[in-house]
Amino acid sequence: MTLPKLRNIGPKSAAWLRQVGLHTREELEAAGPVEAYMRIKRAGFKPTMNLLYAIEGALCDCHWQEVPEPRRQQLVAEAEAAIEQLPPPRYKPAAAPVRTTVMTADTVEPPPPGAVESGEE
Repeated sequence: MTLPKLRNIGPKSAAWLRQVGLHTREELEAAGPVEAYMRIKRAGFKPTMNLLYAIEGALCDCHWQEVPEPRRQQLVAEAEAAIEQLPPPRYKPAAAPVRTTVMTADTVEPPPPGAVESGEE
């Protein structure tokens, strides 16, 4: 069985859900909106918080913008707590501090001995 057409869940979101093993409404309900969102995030996709609201709305059969603000805040808090537990990505090294160097005539090194400078021949 495949994920039925759910409110708020478009083709891209449905594909993401299928790719993380959520094929039925029952599986989506069992996982819940935060776990479903986190599975998608852990799979390497880049979901926004709107997907979290969309999943909640799909499970409650309401438009994602109608999810009450207190519930949205709860979902965001749970998702952020789960995101903090994720390991840092392996493919991106941590950024080092940036140093700006200004080159002036005094700081330019002379060419090595024997090098030919332009205009000399």
